[in-house]
Amino acid sequence: MGGRGEWWVVAQGVLLALLALAPGERFRLFSAGALVALSGGLLALAGALALGPSLTPFPAPAERAREVYGGVYGLVRHPIYTGVLLVSLGFSLATASPVRLAITAVLALFFDRKARREEGWLRERYPGYEAYRARVKRFIPGIY
Repeated sequence: MGGRGEWWVVAQGVLLALLALAPGERFRLFSAGALVALSGGLLALAGALALGPSLTPFPAPAERAREVYGGVYGLVRHPIYTGVLLVSLGFSLATASPVRLAITAVLALFFDRKARREEGWLRERYPGYEAYRARVKRFIPGIY
């Protein structure tokens, strides 16, 4: 595989498949977990829409990618990853699944590592990225 971070995408797919296939209770549509999952889905969607044609499944930026520092990217540097984590957490809670919750924890560690690698590529490519990184947190506004 090439140098765009394909293995990160494969590993992410495996973790998400494990999450979907893990045992749990029947999904309760109106539970608090469902609200967390819905919020995460909306955050991830907002992040994807803000990137527009710059969106890629790979952590390395696409050749024609542009910098996006405003909107939802002004709140966190990785709103898509944060959104996916919220969907995973909400799904885990809504289905009362300790196994899914454990997979969500592994997914959080995975996204932290993937984001670090991605940020290395972004620093190399965009001179303004370091200043952006200094003022906007990675996953949780004002915290982390």
